[in-house]
Amino acid sequence: MTTALLPALAHNFLGQAPSWYKRTIVAFLVLNPLLFWLVGPYLTGWILVIEFIFTLAMALKCYPLLPGGLLAIEALMIGMTTPDALYREVLANFPVILLLMFMVAGIYFMKDLLLVTFTRLILGVRSKSLLGLLFCFVAALLSAFLDALTVTAVIISVAVGFYGVYHKVASSGSQDETNLESEDVLHRAHLEQFRAFLRSLLMHGAVGTALGGVCTLVGEPQNLLIARVADWDFVEFFLLMAPVSMPVLTAGLMTCLLLEKTGWFGYGAKLSRPVRRVLEDFSRAEQAKRRMPQKAALGIQALAAVLLVLGLALHVAEVGFIGLMVIILVASFNGITDEHQIGKAFQEALPFTALLVVFFAIVAVIHEQHLFSPIIRAVLELPAESQPSMFFLANGLLSMISDNVFVATVYISEIKQSLDSGAISREQFERLAVAINTGTNLPSVATPNGQAAFLFLLTSAIAPLVRLSYGRMVVMALPYTLVLGGVGLFAVSTWI
Repeated sequence: MTTALLPALAHNFLGQAPSWYKRTIVAFLVLNPLLFWLVGPYLTGWILVIEFIFTLAMALKCYPLLPGGLLAIEALMIGMTTPDALYREVLANFPVILLLMFMVAGIYFMKDLLLVTFTRLILGVRSKSLLGLLFCFVAALLSAFLDALTVTAVIISVAVGFYGVYHKVASSGSQDETNLESEDVLHRAHLEQFRAFLRSLLMHGAVGTALGGVCTLVGEPQNLLIARVADWDFVEFFLLMAPVSMPVLTAGLMTCLLLEKTGWFGYGAKLSRPVRRVLEDFSRAEQAKRRMPQKAALGIQALAAVLLVLGLALHVAEVGFIGLMVIILVASFNGITDEHQIGKAFQEALPFTALLVVFFAIVAVIHEQHLFSPIIRAVLELPAESQPSMFFLANGLLSMISDNVFVATVYISEIKQSLDSGAISREQFERLAVAINTGTNLPSVATPNGQAAFLFLLTSAIAPLVRLSYGRMVVMALPYTLVLGGVGLFAVSTWI
């Protein structure tokens, strides 16, 4: 009985993940308590961070919620952090959780409108370079006033819609959306080119959220946190960041054009003629069969989109509550009353919401074990004129492997204490705050770890469909990382 049970447990553990991956996770779980006892919590904490990054990198082998969750549970059990510390991290980031729960579901109810709008955009703009630039610029513009996760959810919904359209039409009108990965009926070359086309647009859009998110007080969660500590209003925040954010925005958009023109780093794929014909035929067919009820439904979605933008821009409530409003309005006026039909809207976001809570457990370990404290102390001991550049670099490097909201929280708290104690002047405090904000927003595009929008894209339904793995995302983000980081560092050291 026992001999039969053990192989069965090994087979069931992490399901269809490769055997080597299963053995690696088991090795992590066995090794961590031994390291905690032998070398102490500080070094073990850094090893845990590296292990968690590994689970993210292997997201296409196994959804990181499971192995990452096992690592987080073990960290709690051996005392690297506490349930109370985890609860505090989750509570501090509860607006982000609300956003994921309701805003992403709200975008799902507007997918018909989004598909119609972006179909016209993609089919109307023939130049791929111009199309990539538009995606990047529009994402940047929206992210300056809306949340980056909301903008990313829109981009993902559009990409999923396009992939589904091409698959269904190429599959002789099959309506089976659960079999999107079947390639038997698709021409391999066209499919691969279409995947590359969607990958490039997704990455341009994701980088655009970082370019716009750094500019304004509401662009990213850490911006608001830094502004509250520094007592900056909306206009003051924008003006203080402009010497860094505007050159970086210009350089980022120029990089987008260059990548599309040269085809470097996996960009430049165009929409092939057969695929374009599929999408054009679909667009015409949909327009021809659209009757008054369908037109009314699109009108309701458009009205909800206007209310969404106004609500977010004016900050009438938490972002998640505005998303819930969109769900209620669109579902009510478009006749979506079945519980299971409504439930489909939450399938995309809730696994990622759970993963984010696991991520906060790792952040709690970083916080409890003071993994970043030596770096902060070393930077504050440097000459005052060197501190902004070093803060930018230190924040950028740490944000590549950890949550940029957490990094910004730790750093702004440290320099606020230095200001209150008289160790630095108000002017120096503001210079360092600008460096912290830009440092956590810009170089963090290097990996999906740094920005929630990138992690959301990596673990979304579209990532495996277009073969957007962790490694490929890092490679495609590399030119942007170098440009955004390099121009940002130059601007901080020159004009701040």
